[in-house]
Amino acid sequence: MSNISPLFLFSLFSLITTTTTVSAQSQTLSSDIAALQAFKSSIKPNTIPSYSCLASWNFTSDPCSAPRVTHFTCGVTCSAVSNTLRVTRLTLDPAAYSGTLSPLLSRLTQLTELDFADNSFFGPIPASLSSLRNLQTFNLRSNLFSGSVPPSISNLKSLQSLDFSHNLLSGSLPNTLNSLTNLRRIDLSFNKFTGLIPKLPQNLLELAIKANSLSGSLYKSSFDGLTRLEVVELSENSISGTLEAWFFLLPSLQQVDLANNSLTRVEIWKPATLNSDLVAVDLGFNKIEGYLPKNFSDYPRLSSLSLRYNWLRGPIPREFSRLKRLFLDGNFLNGKPPDGLFSGVTSVSGSLGDNCLQSCPVSSQLCLKSQKPTSICRQAYGGKPRSS
Repeated sequence: MSNISPLFLFSLFSLITTTTTVSAQSQTLSSDIAALQAFKSSIKPNTIPSYSCLASWNFTSDPCSAPRVTHFTCGVTCSAVSNTLRVTRLTLDPAAYSGTLSPLLSRLTQLTELDFADNSFFGPIPASLSSLRNLQTFNLRSNLFSGSVPPSISNLKSLQSLDFSHNLLSGSLPNTLNSLTNLRRIDLSFNKFTGLIPKLPQNLLELAIKANSLSGSLYKSSFDGLTRLEVVELSENSISGTLEAWFFLLPSLQQVDLANNSLTRVEIWKPATLNSDLVAVDLGFNKIEGYLPKNFSDYPRLSSLSLRYNWLRGPIPREFSRLKRLFLDGNFLNGKPPDGLFSGVTSVSGSLGDNCLQSCPVSSQLCLKSQKPTSICRQAYGGKPRSS
């Protein structure tokens, strides 16, 4: 021993201590392992391909131990929490897994991301998942989930992104959504939701509930305080009534798609400041009556406007010539279209066809679609009842 240097002994002791510490930290919390086992057992074995993430989940190994050469090669991410390894992310590959979600997933209390998109999971969304207080991303897009969204989803106070689009979910939207104060993005498109839009979370940036069965009007109380809202995608619903002036005055609004609804009127006020970020608006395929909302031209960054296939009449304001994309086809607009649309200076694309316009230059792509027959235009402006 006298020939062994003190430095060597110190290094050896440090190595043993470090190895022991790493070994102590390499064990996943038992409740996390039980949750993963319950989840995998709820999936139909014949829908777990040999090449998939779930096929590598072999519980003879610790789910969080490294290196992951043969077992738990993907789908699970872990982090050390209080000297214990915890599952913090579940992100499955799109392998057409089929099964229900085990309520025991709620034991993964350190989850920050749950992403099962593009598979074939079915059944209800377990209410127990609302206990995942650290969850920031919740993605069940493109599955076969049915039933309603649990109202207790309001417990997910850390949630920033929620995507339940392309499922079979139904019922009303939870009135508790507005309590998700950290939510930035919500996509519930392509489901079967009905009823009104409830009060929305105040920090929302993107709202997408396309292709559902939402009805009624858009109420200011639902959008109160949404100073950061940039994108609204509510097309292909049954939203009706008047789209009131407050809507386009939302201070951060950039893109709006309300096409294929049942709106009958649009109120547009001039923007409060010249800093409006509104870029694109689609209100096509509604039942909007009256004259073209001229105040759209006061939104300095607006470059794309669609009001196609409504019941609009009257002339096209010359100010619309500054837009880059303009779709007004399928209305009852009359008069001569502004020369600025055809000057070649701004290179406007879109369509003015199927209206009652005079002298729409056939040399312009804007006028390729022919105008309505004179008899229909006379009827529209002659005070006679319009057929549905």
